[in-house]
Amino acid sequence: MSGHKGGKPSVPTTKNCDEGVSNRSGHRPFEEILKARISRRSVLTGGLALAATAFFGGVGAAQSFGLGGKPGGGGGGPLLGFTPVPVAGGGGIWPRISPEYQFQVLIPWGDPIVPGGPEFKWPPTSADQEQQIGIGHDGMTYFPIDRDDKDCDVEEDEDRDRFFPLSQGRPGRGNRLGMLAINLEFGINIHVFGKPMPESLEDVRVSQHAHGVAIVKIKKKNGAWQTVKSKNARRIHINTPMAFSGPAAGHPLLQTPNGNIPLGTANNCANGVTFWGTYLTCEENFNGYFGAANAWVPTPAQQRYGFSANGFDYGWHLFDRRFDLSDPDYTNEENRFGWVVEIDPMDATQKPVKRTALGRMKHEGATTVEGRGGRAVVYMGDDEAFDYIYKFVSDGNWKSMRALGKSPLDHGKLYVARFNEDGTGEWLELTIDNPALAAQFADQGEVLTFVRMAGDVLGATPMDRPEWITVGPNGDIFCTLTNNSSRATPNAPNPVAPNPDGHIIKITDGDKHVGLTFEWDIFLLAKDTRGTEHVFTDPDGVMADPDGRLFIQTDGGQPNGLNNQMVVADTRTGEIRRLFEGVAGDEVTGIAMTPDRRTMFVNIQHPGNGNPNVTNFPVNNPVPDGETVPRDATIVITRKDGGIIGS
Repeated sequence: MSGHKGGKPSVPTTKNCDEGVSNRSGHRPFEEILKARISRRSVLTGGLALAATAFFGGVGAAQSFGLGGKPGGGGGGPLLGFTPVPVAGGGGIWPRISPEYQFQVLIPWGDPIVPGGPEFKWPPTSADQEQQIGIGHDGMTYFPIDRDDKDCDVEEDEDRDRFFPLSQGRPGRGNRLGMLAINLEFGINIHVFGKPMPESLEDVRVSQHAHGVAIVKIKKKNGAWQTVKSKNARRIHINTPMAFSGPAAGHPLLQTPNGNIPLGTANNCANGVTFWGTYLTCEENFNGYFGAANAWVPTPAQQRYGFSANGFDYGWHLFDRRFDLSDPDYTNEENRFGWVVEIDPMDATQKPVKRTALGRMKHEGATTVEGRGGRAVVYMGDDEAFDYIYKFVSDGNWKSMRALGKSPLDHGKLYVARFNEDGTGEWLELTIDNPALAAQFADQGEVLTFVRMAGDVLGATPMDRPEWITVGPNGDIFCTLTNNSSRATPNAPNPVAPNPDGHIIKITDGDKHVGLTFEWDIFLLAKDTRGTEHVFTDPDGVMADPDGRLFIQTDGGQPNGLNNQMVVADTRTGEIRRLFEGVAGDEVTGIAMTPDRRTMFVNIQHPGNGNPNVTNFPVNNPVPDGETVPRDATIVITRKDGGIIGS
């Protein structure tokens, strides 16, 4: 992969935008509940001990798309047959992978979204960036095209392109041709355009067009994946027209005095996929793109969502009035962000839709599963220290609702979780019909727009940065809680208060995902891996396969000199092996697979924190040259013998 050598950017300042605290409700923190819980029931230690037999799998919407595949030889034998990447021997310039595996770099930041488009030059122009892969590769979904794998090399015919589940269960289809929907979470100014702050609207547009989502068509040819032309390949960014739907659509809180139409999506973190074949992208740290050019006093709602005069130092508000909190013409513009956005990857003519029934928060992801009666259930984490876990349940059977022209994501109930000391919990309905909420909110639209505050009123349990969520085939829900550094102290060894290493919680939801009560337990304390060869901390991305493997990705300072990594766990035995290690300063994130589970897509985000003195990835220089700008990219992982990923 060729890289651009241009002007040497300054060393960026690393900023973890997930470490703030906006919840001042004073509710009993999860740490206290966890302490009591640990005293009552055993915590799984020594890695991932078996909590339930064969409870993991690619289920729900993922399985309906063929993304989970069929069990591939798990049987009763060992699931992890690969040689683990050792702790020592890295260096951070280039990724490391198990010797039984290989990887390819695909769609780095700046590559054209279709062949023949503008090639990467640093710094990019806003016009070029609008036609290129953006920066900050994160959550993604591979949508397999219903084409026989043997026919993938014929002339492209998009009229024949169809998606699973139309071909679910038919082997040999969709493994070499598909649409990849990928979130482009963020890129700091010094990395994107070489300046600490924008000096013009053009600088702002470069940054804005680097954020958002990319939809690209990819296929495997001659053993390698590549992008191919498609009328549906496109960029969706901060200036793309959006639609609102659901209870808060048209609400005064989503209107501005200027009357400008809704535009854009930003800080797209994790993701989800629906049963009907659409992509769910989730807006997380949207507050950081707003600032105040003049005198401004934040409202309680703005404080609760973490808005500040300088934001995250993007400086958009200095040249784009939409992001200036002190501009009265754009009052409420900030309320248009923080939603789950639905995108049709196969139809570029469809406007992305922000589904307000799912609530406004710092959405990490949106994991969909089919509940009792065929109802669509969506689990979501609000990724900030001391914030909450949510679920949404559609009013009816999702197929019946769609047949009537109703979106299952528009009509339903939203709940927030409260955890009890005895291992039980309740889902608290976030409805204006509740007198406690009716006393403080005008209507359901306001409840959903300020859903964090509604959760405060109902006494939801503050958590340690709820991130990715996965659901096993027996219905158990697993949520990664990355850490809570706001409570950490330098000599803090325990996982509770402070919790520098993070943990994973297991929830068993009642009445096949649609009940109002649940049971919970601690599944994994990351601190228990310290001192072992499979050490990892700060669990973030997570995905399970039907054989009982759990893929865990990390986002945080790793012990023993390791970079962020992806480990694989055998949930039956507790064995953990390191499959992949990224480069210095990066985050390993995003997981997608082909239906046969022989190709996995993961992402390297902000390699070297954008510093070319640390790494020139995806250029494999033996020593960083200080000039070749590192670029976020997707990694395509395969076994050399063509086997199932993780085996």
